Amino acid sequence: METLDKIKQQITDNTILLFMKGSPKFPSCGFSAQASQALIACGEQFAFVDILQHPDIRAELPKYANWPTFPQLWVDGELVGGCDIILEMFQRGELQPLIKDATAKNAVPDAEVDAK
Repeated sequence: METLDKIKQQITDNTILLFMKGSPKFPSCGFSAQASQALIACGEQFAFVDILQHPDIRAELPKYANWPTFPQLWVDGELVGGCDIILEMFQRGELQPLIKDATAKNAVPDAEVDAK
C-alpha cells in the first residue's frame, strides 16, 4: 500500500488518532508527551501512530495535512492541530467535549495503529 493511502486509511479507520513521536506511555518528545497527556486526561481511548517507527509516514503526512510539525491530532477525519492547539483547547475546555462526542459516535480502540 502506498504511504499516502496508508495515511488516509489510518485517519478514516480511527476516530481519534494522534500521530506522535513515541507512544502515549513512552513519548519521545515533550510536545508529544503534552499532547498525549491532554488526550488521556479527556478520559477516552484513542489510537496513535509512532512516526519514529514509520519514516515514510513522517515524511508524507506533513504534505498531506499541510501541517509541518508533530504531533498531529485528527478527530473524525479532520486535522485538529498540533501540541499548542491541543493544549489551548484542553485548557479552554473545548477538547474534552470534542473527544467525548467523537467517541460517543464511534468505538475507538486504545492501540497503536498498524502502519505496515
